[in-house]
Amino acid sequence: MSFDGLFTRAITKELTETIKGGRINKIHQPYQNELIIIVRANGKNHKLLLSAHPSYARVQLTNEQYDNPQDPPMFCMLLRKHLEGAIIEDIYQIGLDRVIVFEFKGRNEIGDISYKQLFVEIMGRHSNIILVEKERNLILDSIKHVPPAVNTYRTILPGQTYIFPPAQHKQDPLLATKEDILKALDFNSGKLDKQIVEHFAGVSPLLAKEILFRAKLPHPDQLTDACLTIFRMIKAHEEIPTMIVNEKKETFYFFPLEHINGETKTFTTLSELLDRFYVGKAERDRVKQKGHDLERFVKNEIEKNESKIKKLHKTLEYAQNAEEFQLYGELLTANIYAMTKGMKQIEVQNYYDENGASITIELDPRKTPVENAQQYFSKYQKAKHAQTVVVEQIHKAEEELLYFENVLQQLENASPKDIEEIRDELAEEGYMKQKQRKSSKQKTQKIILEKYIATDGTEILVGKNNKQNDYLTNKVAARDEIWLHTKDIPGSHVVIRSKHPSSETIAEAAHLAAYFSKARNSSSVPVDYTKVRYVKKPNGSKPGFVIYENQQTIYVTPDIEKVLAMKEN
Repeated sequence: MSFDGLFTRAITKELTETIKGGRINKIHQPYQNELIIIVRANGKNHKLLLSAHPSYARVQLTNEQYDNPQDPPMFCMLLRKHLEGAIIEDIYQIGLDRVIVFEFKGRNEIGDISYKQLFVEIMGRHSNIILVEKERNLILDSIKHVPPAVNTYRTILPGQTYIFPPAQHKQDPLLATKEDILKALDFNSGKLDKQIVEHFAGVSPLLAKEILFRAKLPHPDQLTDACLTIFRMIKAHEEIPTMIVNEKKETFYFFPLEHINGETKTFTTLSELLDRFYVGKAERDRVKQKGHDLERFVKNEIEKNESKIKKLHKTLEYAQNAEEFQLYGELLTANIYAMTKGMKQIEVQNYYDENGASITIELDPRKTPVENAQQYFSKYQKAKHAQTVVVEQIHKAEEELLYFENVLQQLENASPKDIEEIRDELAEEGYMKQKQRKSSKQKTQKIILEKYIATDGTEILVGKNNKQNDYLTNKVAARDEIWLHTKDIPGSHVVIRSKHPSSETIAEAAHLAAYFSKARNSSSVPVDYTKVRYVKKPNGSKPGFVIYENQQTIYVTPDIEKVLAMKEN
């Protein structure tokens, strides 16, 4: 738990210094559990992100772009009514709990001054954002409703009195003395990290493990010294926003953690740290929820085609015996005189063999000699015809398999908007039923490509799905601009908007092509690049499929830091 009560204290200070006194310009609710509030403070606009996501709940300033729905949710409309134009008078934390309060001063419908509070409770799956009328302590609405049947202690519904989450009655670690720590901990009981969490407010298991690590030994003096050292540093707001990355996971905190091995990266602000840590995480979760049916459908299609190809190869092996069936038919015809009905097999001389070796041919005892010969000639004709048909079917199934593998890779890198484009594509190709739309506006929605900027300022465009890939390569890109794609690996089309890019820009674009491909987590990924004029889309081919020539290959290892550095804000 990185976003604990003490981290909440640190982010509250950052928000207070940055947006306290600011005016609310706009409010958006891009997703079910998240708000973006545009605050004008200190001569510039700030994007305040409030998230009640069950896994990624947080409060921060953000530079990320969010797509807003055409029809804002009811909670968003209510916030606009009460808060747009209001001033943020104060931002504070409730004790050391993960609850941040925003105090607003604005005017109501008749022009009288009114005071509102926005409580952001960061409590895992119980996280919530609640708008309260301050004077009456009355809930106006919340991003999640909690009826009495769910929680008898705290009912979160419009018209109810706002009640704070139950107090935990823990000691404030920032005021603790050595005697307080010794009194709180039982050194004979063990599990000292759990004891620290149980007795001191705002301390997470993550911080407790760090304290034990710095203590070296669970000796009373060493442990209390480690506690006091860290608590004093936190009290003095000596923040160094840090993210640690290793093979198992990514972790963040507001100062370096010595007990976790891995590559560390520091940031100027806590909000920058949170932007970097959560980049794509919440979106991938939303995509998974929104596109789980698509993913299941695509995986089923992949399994079906893999199974079909195996069966077709077995059929092809059988069909390749055509010449043998013809030989049997001819040998039986030449030896009709030696056969009688009821025979199960016959041994005849193979006069096609240089050595004149004998050969045993299986017979159907129910058939006459002529019928047995005709049966082998019939098998010959069927097998000969099957060779052509089966090879064609294998080729078609392999094309389908490649197409769906490409779509699956696109789902892994998709945004919620990309999901709808992929769904449309599958419907247009006849694989799924067309989803009914609420509005006709969405049908003509313009395709938007992701833009990245190379170190030298050159623009690079990336297609995130087949619709975008076709649009980028066939409509947007100029003939002499540079086109890139991972070699023999499903991935995005990438175009450098330059006829003569530098080698550094080509390498940066190759990083994008490798990152937005199935080989994202691999090293030394081969990326082909050529001029757009050498990229062709065969007639009747699947969406996103192209062939190209005159290519060169560069090998890169995808690096998310390089990708983020190039992303256009």
